[in-house]
Order: sequence, then C-alpha cells, then structure tokens
Amino acid sequence: MTGNSIGKRWTMMGLLVTGVALGGCGGGDVPGDEAAEAAANTVADAFQAEQQRWREQRAARLTAADGWTTLVGLHWLEPGPHYMGSDADNGIRLAVGPAHMGMIELKSGQIRFVPEKGTALTLDGEPLTAPATLRADDDAAGPSVIGFDEGRGLLTVLSRGDRHALRVKHADAPTRTGFKGIEYWPADSGWRIQGRFVAHPRGKTLPIANIVGTTDEVSNPGVVEFERDGQTYRLEALDEGDEQLFLVFADRTSGHGSYGAGRFLYAPKPDVQGRVLLDFNQAYNPPCAFTAFATCPLPPLENRLDLAITAGEKAYSFSAK
Repeated sequence: MTGNSIGKRWTMMGLLVTGVALGGCGGGDVPGDEAAEAAANTVADAFQAEQQRWREQRAARLTAADGWTTLVGLHWLEPGPHYMGSDADNGIRLAVGPAHMGMIELKSGQIRFVPEKGTALTLDGEPLTAPATLRADDDAAGPSVIGFDEGRGLLTVLSRGDRHALRVKHADAPTRTGFKGIEYWPADSGWRIQGRFVAHPRGKTLPIANIVGTTDEVSNPGVVEFERDGQTYRLEALDEGDEQLFLVFADRTSGHGSYGAGRFLYAPKPDVQGRVLLDFNQAYNPPCAFTAFATCPLPPLENRLDLAITAGEKAYSFSAK
C-alpha cells in the first residue's frame, strides 16, 4: 500500500487537536464545551472516514483483475525443458488456459520460453510468436508477463533463493469470484500509536523466511519502539526501497482471531525527529491468507509480540475450489 507522509498526518492531527483546544476557550455563539465536543466529533469522523477509505482500497486491490485473489497456480521449475498447458499430457499442467501453451526451459539460471504454434499469447502486452527469454521477479525491470485467455490469464516467473517457479493468475479464479469480504476489528484511534525509530548500522540485513521454505536477507534499517499499556515493544523494520517501513509481525491474536502466520503493516519512514506513526488499524493479512499459491514472508522471531493487537484485519477463510 502507499502510505501518507507522516509529517502530513501529524500536521492534520495537530490542526484538529488545536481546533479542540480553541473551541474550549469559548467564542462566538457556541459555548466552549459544545465547541470542544463538535471539534472532537470532527476528529473522530475524519478518522473513521480515513479507515473506511483504506479498507475499500484494500479490497479493490485484492480483487483487481491481477490481484492476489486471482492466483491459480504455483509451479516449481526443475532444470531442463518442460511442456506446459491445461491438458493432462503436459509436464507442467496448468489449472486454466490453453491446452498446450508451449515449452519452458530452465538452464544455467536462464528461462527460455517457446510458444505453441497457433496459440494466442502476449509477452509484456505484445503478441508472442517466437522464442523469448523471460525475466524473473528479481530483475530490476520486473518480471516478464505472458498473457493468455485474452488477457484474463497472466503468467510470471518467481525467483526464491536458488529456485524458480511459475506464478499463474486468472481473473476467473474461484478465490476472486467467491471473495467474501474482509472482517475487521472496529477502527480504534487508540491503536494509532507514535513510535520511535532506532537506526541500525548501515547495511544491516535480517534473515526472513517465507512460507515455501526459503530464506532471504532483507535490508533491516532499524527497529521501531512503541508503548502500549505502559509496556515497551519493538518491531524490526524492513526496507523494500520505497518511502515506507515494512513490518511483518505476529501477536497474541495470531491464530486466535487474526491470520495464524502473522500480519503486515506499512509505516511512513521516520521524520527528522525519529517519530514513526504505527496505525495498527491498517494491519493486514498476507496474500497467503487468501490463496494457496503465494510465497509470503513470515515474522522473524524478533517481531513476535507478547501483545494482543485487536485492530486491523481478522482471519479470512478461502476455498480454492
């Protein structure tokens, strides 16, 4: 998700709070206590509206024609050539798509694809009629995208450790067409907490395991400390190269109301004073909560909190059939 600037958020919150304070001083025809109450209601309404917008945008991204709910396959590649398609005679049998899509070959870390003659395919939006080398998702330019079924189906290559896999999406996936909506804890401004960023030495990384059994060293610029009910908690932050911190955490609700393998949270990078705004109302489920074909990172030991975070998304149950 794209986070708002932490400075803008605090500026807005400060103005609203200032409105409450000024209202309490009286003035005009409205008694001071009524003005303060009206300003407080404005703050509360703005908070609820913001959370509702975030939830609507979150559902829209999940159920987009190429969103996480469209995953229909994850096929690990072994070295050598393999024919793929939806027919049973393929070495890699796809759940959907042309009966015979073509031949894919993994050799010396390179992935070559030869399309089946006469099959309507695209590569990065252009007609695909000749052999091509495919980029994986760790390429700086992003993965190559093979389109099929008039663009409703998409196929890309993943790189996980020293392994490669085919990720297949389709707009008609049962997990998309049967999406049931997300259940949340009630939005609570008490779970919007100001944290403090403590930087690590430059270049530090943290090993992050994922649900498919591989581990990656991920940039770990620092830790975010925050307080709840008089206790201090710490979350190791990851840096994905944008203007946000990525937090992968588990808490006392994991498996007891929220998704058992933890949740994700993005936060704006710290301001000049080291402040970080943590809005746990926007803690959300990883893709693996919605599909059996994702490769989600797991919370590191450092981010398993002895705290019940009763905010954000609750657990989701899906059926791939």
